[in-house]
Amino acid sequence: MLLSLHIENIAVIKSVDFDFSPGFMVLTGETGAGKSIVIDSINLLLGAKAERGLIRSGESCATVSGLFGDFSEAIEDKLLECGVRPDEDGTVLVSRTVTDDGKSRITINGRLVNMSVLKSVTPYLVSIHGQSDTVSLMDSKNHLAMLDVYANLEGLLAEYRISYSRLDKIRKEIAELSAKTSESERLKEILEYQIKDIDSAELHDGEEEELVDLKVKIRNSEKINKNSEFVYRALKGSEKGSVSYLLDRSITALTQISDVVPEFSELADRLRDYSYQIDDIAEEVFDQTLGIDENPTDKLNEIEERLDKIAKLKRKYGLTVAEILAFRERAASELSSLENSEDLLFNLKKQEKEAYAEALELANRLHESRLGAVKGLETKVKDTLEFLDMPKVVFFASLRESFKDEQKQLNRDGSDSVEFYISANRGADAQSLSKIASGGELSRIMLALKSVIADRDGVPTVIYDEIDAGVSGKTARKIGIKMLSLSKTTQLFCVTHSAQIASLGDVHFLISKGDVDGVTETRVRKLDRKGRVDERS
Repeated sequence: MLLSLHIENIAVIKSVDFDFSPGFMVLTGETGAGKSIVIDSINLLLGAKAERGLIRSGESCATVSGLFGDFSEAIEDKLLECGVRPDEDGTVLVSRTVTDDGKSRITINGRLVNMSVLKSVTPYLVSIHGQSDTVSLMDSKNHLAMLDVYANLEGLLAEYRISYSRLDKIRKEIAELSAKTSESERLKEILEYQIKDIDSAELHDGEEEELVDLKVKIRNSEKINKNSEFVYRALKGSEKGSVSYLLDRSITALTQISDVVPEFSELADRLRDYSYQIDDIAEEVFDQTLGIDENPTDKLNEIEERLDKIAKLKRKYGLTVAEILAFRERAASELSSLENSEDLLFNLKKQEKEAYAEALELANRLHESRLGAVKGLETKVKDTLEFLDMPKVVFFASLRESFKDEQKQLNRDGSDSVEFYISANRGADAQSLSKIASGGELSRIMLALKSVIADRDGVPTVIYDEIDAGVSGKTARKIGIKMLSLSKTTQLFCVTHSAQIASLGDVHFLISKGDVDGVTETRVRKLDRKGRVDERS
């Protein structure tokens, strides 16, 4: 339950503190005194968006802190699942500070957390119901969630949603692949053309650079051939003056006298090594001139045509030959995928069938559980509404399954939809809640539904914000009696204008507004017996 609440620098609240106890607590005050600010502050603590103008004028930040404790074992388990462990005294302190630049600092038991953690924790601590919930009650999309809470389907619904998520993912893959398949023939033709276009060129990586290098050589062929021929003849020519000839003669000469001067044998070996190197150099010079024609026009034309072909391919497929070849590999891979898409689609449809069967089995279990819970919900809501001064009421829940072509249609909630119907007067046809115009009736219906499921959702603290709108007198008192009854098992707060409801509270807080040093401030006072009588009178 909520043990204490501290609010600082929010709107006209400078600083207020509440200490709470179990049971039924009421908050009253004149319109504009600040009751809604207290509720807004609690909502802020629970993760609501900080509205512009929230921070008190002249201040740079606002803070709300709530101390929670006395948890049931089930709620403590939920908190542990969210990564929150109560302190040694069994309490959890949640604090949120909002700065004037819109940033928030959130801590739980002194540990800094983000907004997603806060929003995962607080639904297990406090539940707030106000006039906006009364409006949401008119939307039948919210009725199924209420039935599921009453039927204790949280675990089964979570299991189903995991299964349905898998089915939904497969269906999206099928839709995406089917869309591709519908245009695959045109795409296959394009890919086949691109692959053929590249393959016909018979490219190899680095070819463009080789051709450019050869073009430069051919344009200088006369100079290259003349000088390389000179070098070759000088190094390895048959003339007696060539380096090779002279080295061979020198080696022979040294070898002939090495038996007299043994050191000459080593020198002959060294010259022989030089001779080998000279031969290698001469052969390399010769090899470099191969393909360089002295009359290069035809060869140059061939090279230019080849470079032009490469340039055209570059404009279509990539900036380099390497990129063109990479493009070809990607195209081949995509073509292969398209050709295999029929097999893939077949396998996906097989997976869909299996996933649907699994999800359907869980959806059927949900349906049977809901079907079994409907009658009990109808009876309890009707009994509660009769107590709340609607004696002729008829209330029922219409549970329907969705079918298409004789197949159950599944969504993230199963195959069901639920809509609540009511007739408040004898002889009148039951109508959807969306057609109920009376605010007083909607308030009582909301209270009846919330009271019926209160012991099922397990939230330890429930706040009703002016849920008694549109009722007065005996009806208001009965609403108060129902809240008092609920407060025996749940800590319950009610913001109200009704004296009948306020008189039933275990604790009564008065919210008032006044001037302090010329500045308006909201104050909170816990009323004693006399104060409560005075406030109601």
